[in-house]
Amino acid sequence: MDKVVGSAAEAVADIGDGVTLAVGGFGLCGVPIALIDALLEQGASGLTTISNNCGVDDQALGVLLYAGRITRTISSFVGGNKELARLYLSGQLSVELTPQGTLAERLRAGGTGIPAFYTPTGVGTMVADGGIPVRYDAEGTVVETSTPKEIREFDGRQYVLETALTADFGLVRAAVGDRHGNLVFHESARNFNPLAGMAGRITVAEVETLVEPGEIRPEDVHLPGVFVDRVVVVGPEGKKIENRTTRPRPSSAPLAAGGEEATVEGAE
Repeated sequence: MDKVVGSAAEAVADIGDGVTLAVGGFGLCGVPIALIDALLEQGASGLTTISNNCGVDDQALGVLLYAGRITRTISSFVGGNKELARLYLSGQLSVELTPQGTLAERLRAGGTGIPAFYTPTGVGTMVADGGIPVRYDAEGTVVETSTPKEIREFDGRQYVLETALTADFGLVRAAVGDRHGNLVFHESARNFNPLAGMAGRITVAEVETLVEPGEIRPEDVHLPGVFVDRVVVVGPEGKKIENRTTRPRPSSAPLAAGGEEATVEGAE
């Protein structure tokens, strides 16, 4: 039952060429950076990735993209990566665009054994009708497009049929994990991680803190150990901020004689 492995390199050693990876994270939040970096060093290529976004330029999954290791991605947002746009439009990368909520549900369905489901999202658009460019050739001509999906009506409303997603490997990052693979994610870093972990046939989790079995209360577990095959401790280091936004602290106005706050001209 002890699923802890000694290093990120050991954890991804058997990921081969051409496999499909479900990867947790949103932007750079909750991304399994250590596992991705270890996979870069390991050398696997021809990868298909399922993730909300395929890295932010040359960070996170972007390191694999810039190295030419990813040939297909299933994502909901690709606008934050210039290299992805270049590879896509030059015919070197296939892209399947999926609405964000639909992507989450497709992963969850794959993890729970549900083959497909109906959703109103995308009805009346190219998501349902087909025609979204999936692959270009080197001259920039569209050579593959998305196919039309089944539409059915329930209670007077139309729904589109979406199929489940599964992967050969799931890569996730958690704040806390135990030796049995039970995981707890921190606030918004939870994002797609439980879903990617459920969808992977073999799921590898990097954790910041390792605890012993029983230290995590059952009601606090976000992803049960039944979905997790390997755990590697990476510590809190390596986390990155995608867009740092700050605001100036309000300056304290000087006190005038008598203890009253002075008026600063032009200040509101």
